[in-house]
Amino acid sequence: MSITSLEHLTNDPETRIRDAVAAIEPGLVAIRRDIHAHPELAFEEVRTAGIVAAQLARLGIPHRTGIGRTGVVGTIEGARPGPTLAIRADMDALPIHEETGLPFASTVPGTMHACGHDIHTTTLLGVAEVLKGLAPQLAGRVLLVFQPAEEALGGAAAMVADGVLEGVDMALGFHNQPDMPVGRFGYVRGSTLAAADRFDLLVQGKSGHAAHPEKAVDPIVAAGAFIAGAQTVVSREIDPLMPAVVTIGMIHGGGAPNIIPETVELRGTVRTLHKESRDTAEAALRRLAAGIDALHRTRCTLTYRRGVPPLVNADSVLDPAIAAVRRQLGEVIAEGKPSMGAEDFAEFAERVPAFQLRIGSGAPGRQDALHNDRYQPDERCIGLGVQALSRIALDILA
Repeated sequence: MSITSLEHLTNDPETRIRDAVAAIEPGLVAIRRDIHAHPELAFEEVRTAGIVAAQLARLGIPHRTGIGRTGVVGTIEGARPGPTLAIRADMDALPIHEETGLPFASTVPGTMHACGHDIHTTTLLGVAEVLKGLAPQLAGRVLLVFQPAEEALGGAAAMVADGVLEGVDMALGFHNQPDMPVGRFGYVRGSTLAAADRFDLLVQGKSGHAAHPEKAVDPIVAAGAFIAGAQTVVSREIDPLMPAVVTIGMIHGGGAPNIIPETVELRGTVRTLHKESRDTAEAALRRLAAGIDALHRTRCTLTYRRGVPPLVNADSVLDPAIAAVRRQLGEVIAEGKPSMGAEDFAEFAERVPAFQLRIGSGAPGRQDALHNDRYQPDERCIGLGVQALSRIALDILA
């Protein structure tokens, strides 16, 4: 049954949406498997964007391509004036070699949809088809945002730079969650995902013989002092009720056991859920680097780059979304905990009121995790996600 025949279904929204999704779900699974078998990395989603554009064209949904380099944006106009709701899905894969053994496993060596963005893209295509049929009941406009390069934390910013949020009043995002069983949904009030910032530290010393350290300036000792001091940023400078993580993931210096090297390089990340702790962490690391110079006679060059901001859910979108999910699917949604992971939907949420819905994708008997070479989400999350997101849009734009 085509979605274009929605007018022949019952006027009850729950039944209309459920029946419409049941009719298109097999086709959506087929699309997901095709996308999964042909994954594309950040800003390379040419084939995936082509599938999206072709499906929107089939549905008669006006759309634009090349937004944020490889993004696609479709528009569904309601029958009455009202606000504009953007619904966003990401499309890119990860540089991971797939080891699932599935018949539709990646055909691209070293590249895999290990975060479920194939699920997200397909889910939004399903939402597009359902909402196209429900357009006469909508007051306002739905913007269908298919975003590239989430894994690089750059696709959202690229689409924003191309004007994707012009005229948008609110935004809705979603992500599959393998730690939640399929059929369950989740939300977090306020800060839900962390800001992700990065720093590089170059410690310049003076090379010398290990037997004569007094004639050298040891950057390894200085780097060690920086590493030890960095651990106190969270424990002694940030409010313990505001989560933060400082991690140094790379250190390189020296080439022989009996030579004090000229330089040491460190690289790390800072993740915070609140603006205050984000500012505090950056200021503390800068001060620490300057102090190392004074104490160890080194020359430290700290390069600090802010990435995506914290993702903060707005109650004005969250509350009606939760109510809509419950009206459509029952008591299947519950409050969860924030995560220190990052997500560039935060670029949208920083500019307009927004909410990111968590959609359970855990398959019975499995203990999957995102970014894993054996990740196998339960495909039933596609249809359930389409139901939830379609009902949210319908109720918000009623």
